[in-house]
Amino acid sequence: MSANVPAAGRLCAVSHDAAARPAAAGLCGSCPHCSAPQPAPQTSSKGKMSWCCNTRVQEKAMVEIRPMLEKVNVVTDVYAALCPRTMVVAGCSSGPNALRFVSDVIRVTGDCCRRSRRDPPELQFFLNDMPGNDFNSLFRSFAQRSKMAMAVARNHGGGGAAGSRPPHYVVGLPGSFYTRLFPGRTVHFFHSSYSLMWLSQLPTELQVNSKIHLNEGNIYITTTTPPSVVRMYQEQFRKDFLLFLKLRSKELVSGGQMLLTFLGRKMNSVFHGDLNNVYGLLGQAVQSLVVEGMVEKERLDSFNLPIYGPSVAEVTASVKQSELYDISHIQLFESNWDPYDDSESDFVCDTIQSGINVAKCLRAVMEPLFARHFGEHILDELFERYASNVAKQLEREKTKYSVIVVSLKSKR
Repeated sequence: MSANVPAAGRLCAVSHDAAARPAAAGLCGSCPHCSAPQPAPQTSSKGKMSWCCNTRVQEKAMVEIRPMLEKVNVVTDVYAALCPRTMVVAGCSSGPNALRFVSDVIRVTGDCCRRSRRDPPELQFFLNDMPGNDFNSLFRSFAQRSKMAMAVARNHGGGGAAGSRPPHYVVGLPGSFYTRLFPGRTVHFFHSSYSLMWLSQLPTELQVNSKIHLNEGNIYITTTTPPSVVRMYQEQFRKDFLLFLKLRSKELVSGGQMLLTFLGRKMNSVFHGDLNNVYGLLGQAVQSLVVEGMVEKERLDSFNLPIYGPSVAEVTASVKQSELYDISHIQLFESNWDPYDDSESDFVCDTIQSGINVAKCLRAVMEPLFARHFGEHILDELFERYASNVAKQLEREKTKYSVIVVSLKSKR
């Protein structure tokens, strides 16, 4: 299944000698792997609006899941149980988050080996993304990191902490994670970050070429969205998530695990989720352009985002329906809309700047979709209005993203 959408969801994995030895893999990033007729993913990694310059939302999520790597022992459980000669636990993205996660995995694995007095396994990372996305900047970052690590090792004389680091290798793997990516039983561990809220495609009735526009005036689910459209979104997510679970189950070794992080919703009501607010304000910005004649109404009515924020209950139900995994751990945490706001207070000090920050991060993900459908000429005006809408929202209430983290262990 090929995808023609922006850079947002990535599967990262680590493997070894294909049939001879199993592998470990991880999913990460934030770009949709869907087949909806959307623009090609971002390939540029430069500029203030680029994906690699606006990944702090994902970075904060990685900080949140770090305790799961250490306390829940997602990585060390796999290693201790399977003792593979070659293993991978990784996540990837077109930015610094890939380095952070890989570093965490190397550190946790090295600590486990020291405690158990075992020789460390070789770690091989398969970094998955769509074929059109930019792997080059990621590989350059890894090359720079490797040089720094070698310098540290030389300073330590090849011993100490630097000498105990497991050897590791990095490979790019283009393709959609809604298809098979690995031979059967070759993966120890998958990690996915900010990917699985993206649908493989829009429900057929909501696609651009549909003759009847069922979600008129909206780009996502709002209070004016018909219940029939909501059910379409829910069913598409359920089918996609079950497909993902099935595909990864075939690729995981016996006892393999997955750690999945993605945007969801705190409320049970599908009309009042966090993404409803985020994309509702963006939809209002498009509506204002329609009123002023800058965008045709038909263009708005025919556009729907291929995304869905599930509840914890929906995720749990799908995992149980698959009958393929045990849920080791599942939780929901909240993260401020403004990725640069690390405070826990209930008010925003500078709502205007926070609105700009939120708009920049969302534009880094959404720009290809909106450019293809509405035209590049409206992007600056669109996201300026969106920033203003967000600022007004933050004056009324400090809103947050809801992020679901789930750790799964294969039953097979």
